[in-house]
Amino acid sequence: MFDSKIRTIVIVGAQWGDEGKGKLVDVIAERADWVVRYQGGANAGHTVHIGDTTFVLHQIPSGILHSGVRCAIGNGVVLDAEKLFGEIDQLVADGIDVQGRLYVSDRAHLVMPYHKLVDAESAANKAIGTTGRGIGPSYEDKVGRRGVRVVDLKHPDRLRPLVERGVDHANALLQRFGSTSRADVEETMGRLMAIAPRLLMLADDVGLVMHRSLRGGGAILLEGAQGSLLDVDHGTYPFVTSSSTTVGGAATGAGLPPSAIDQAIGVVKAYTTRVGNGPLPTEFDEPLGSQVRQLGNEFGATTGRPRRCGWFDSVVVRYAARVNGLTGLAVTKLDVLDTLDRLAICTGYRVGDETLTEFPADIIALDRLEPLYEWFDGWRESIADVRRLEDLPEKARRYLDRIQELAETPIRFVSVGTRRDQIIEAS
Repeated sequence: MFDSKIRTIVIVGAQWGDEGKGKLVDVIAERADWVVRYQGGANAGHTVHIGDTTFVLHQIPSGILHSGVRCAIGNGVVLDAEKLFGEIDQLVADGIDVQGRLYVSDRAHLVMPYHKLVDAESAANKAIGTTGRGIGPSYEDKVGRRGVRVVDLKHPDRLRPLVERGVDHANALLQRFGSTSRADVEETMGRLMAIAPRLLMLADDVGLVMHRSLRGGGAILLEGAQGSLLDVDHGTYPFVTSSSTTVGGAATGAGLPPSAIDQAIGVVKAYTTRVGNGPLPTEFDEPLGSQVRQLGNEFGATTGRPRRCGWFDSVVVRYAARVNGLTGLAVTKLDVLDTLDRLAICTGYRVGDETLTEFPADIIALDRLEPLYEWFDGWRESIADVRRLEDLPEKARRYLDRIQELAETPIRFVSVGTRRDQIIEAS
């Protein structure tokens, strides 16, 4: 995928997250020099299967599983340092050497203990269905200029006033929520001072490092978390995450100019899922919802929460293709549909007397719409051993061709299983 003209590629979710981005990054990463995570935090989970070993990565880019690849956590990420060290230690225990291969932006903001307290107690966050990992409150403090960055750990005398301000703000919120929990300045400072030496050893100006890599002919893979329909600007607001999950956020969150991005691959499941509350126009009725959830093991890698499942929604994916400027699609979990007799693709929505073929901003309309479907016969055979697109069953190829046509974006990859060797790359 990388050549003299293509040096920077973004991997972005084109639905509501959990599309299989980590697996695709793992496959492509061996051709890259750098893999950079550009937004989100420990609320995301990328699952990669290598042989009989399963790796679940929450903040470290999936490229870390390739020994010759260096990885960075960009300034757009809100970093849970304690969980990061737990993740590093688990990788080392599993035989993955990360020494000298992992960098953290000194501009990245930290998820503080009091962010998690606020997240756990906020009725609004519970209504939206957040993971409770402190991500939203951390981004709120970042935008409110109350945040603590990695670089601030270098200066304890400057750090304390920042912590005091953050604790005061958090405790005011907790009191308003009617919670008896309270944050403490001394406890927070103690935890920060404990992690500071190890974290500062990883800290660097990631944007500058990427700039120098590109000038030297390096290849960079930018890895997003969540999905385009969870983007704070372009998603199903307010049922969204607190960061820019789309390609525009990749440039900002990695410290690169938008002009540096050469390609954007959107990852989609062969059906649709989302975790938590909010619109899902093509959601299955029961018992089909439970059947597909079990077939696809649709449970959150971070929280274990069951994912809601539905038919493939081409309106959503075409919208994501437009917002991100996608140059290609990667379709994952096609094999999950092997046993279904009939399949559907949503081609539009009916709202009252109006037919919509573009994704609306109006969340009330999304609650009231009726999906319009095209139906397809299932292929009713295992595709797990197929390694070329032309060898897929005719009915599977017909299904993929229609997805490509409706999304107005060429399919570049198709996944037919969980292993590395079960991703088919279009020739």
